[in-house]
Amino acid sequence: MKKVKKEKILILTGNYGNGHNQVAQALQDAVQIRFPHMEPVVIDFMEWIHPYVNHWSRLLYLQAVKTFPQVYGYLYQKTRKPNALSHIVKIVFSTGIGRMMKLIGKVQPTIVISTFPLAAGVMSKLKSYGLIDIPTVTTITDHTDHSSWIYPYTDQYIVGSKIVRDSLIQLGVEETQISDTGIPIRPQFSKSMERVKTAKKHGLDPYMPTVLVMGGGCGMIGDGSSTIQEFDQLPQPVQFIIVCGHNEKLRIKLSEKLKGSKHRIHLTGYIHYVHELMAVSDIMITKPGGVTTFEAIAMELPMLLYKPIPGQEQDNADFLVRSGVAIHTETSRDLTKQLSKLLNDAKLLQEMKTNTKRFHPKESAFASLEVIFGIVKMNNRVNGINICS
Repeated sequence: MKKVKKEKILILTGNYGNGHNQVAQALQDAVQIRFPHMEPVVIDFMEWIHPYVNHWSRLLYLQAVKTFPQVYGYLYQKTRKPNALSHIVKIVFSTGIGRMMKLIGKVQPTIVISTFPLAAGVMSKLKSYGLIDIPTVTTITDHTDHSSWIYPYTDQYIVGSKIVRDSLIQLGVEETQISDTGIPIRPQFSKSMERVKTAKKHGLDPYMPTVLVMGGGCGMIGDGSSTIQEFDQLPQPVQFIIVCGHNEKLRIKLSEKLKGSKHRIHLTGYIHYVHELMAVSDIMITKPGGVTTFEAIAMELPMLLYKPIPGQEQDNADFLVRSGVAIHTETSRDLTKQLSKLLNDAKLLQEMKTNTKRFHPKESAFASLEVIFGIVKMNNRVNGINICS
């Protein structure tokens, strides 16, 4: 029997913050589950286009955001809407046409999905030059809009909410080009888990008030040890799960500094079972990244947001607070105060949990795929190609 050649979906991501990769992984997993006759191909856009400088440019970006957040926030706001400055920025960063064409020739995708704005820019440029005629979809990975995501030759935008959809319309995107399916999250965040069994699996006390502390993939949460040590001011013992991500230096520092803590401390590095830790937690303290917070919403987990960086993190924080699923704090003292309040206010915690149910995020990856697959089928019909579903 002749083997049927699978149609390929090219998913372009970028390792500048963890959210782009998380969405790419979510879409890849969902394709393999829902459309096994199609083959997802995930490529780090910056690694492919700029293989010699990608590592250093990523470190420079992360360090700049951490060291000069106000400058980053200023530039972010100045380029939020399409203008002369945002146009110049797009021209400067939409490079790599030759290598992108090489990748497309190698993969020969039926459709291209960008979870990273620079990738969306290069794909639009290729189409504007008439070099390709492949449908392109952009998945916005935050709870906000920005001109860096918007390009004239993008066929469809996938966004996390009606608020972002309406914002894109204000930026000039046609309503028919926007699908508010929710930010795609991995299937494991849609599953219910038994708290006692899951807690014991990880050596945790299932009956103790539990707080998950997430600093993002790089473990950049607040001031590190000084922020966590402030929690000793809490009147009652609490079980803290602290995920340090790739920041091994922070993990070692905390393990030493927190030896005498009255709280029960569980430290981890970068892990692949965050959904299980969310399932056993009562509250999550985090930087307001779009994907991590949407995963928490799927797990019905109330959030305390700490020191969002000006820019998309601040936008995300504003959205989450308005939605009633999170509380924003700026100082370690206020963080401790709000944490104590939440731990002792079962009614407020339940209200925040209830508010998460308005988003219906559990099927977001599969809903996004329905949009994507619909574009594939339409394009194949136009080109007279028959496909099996």
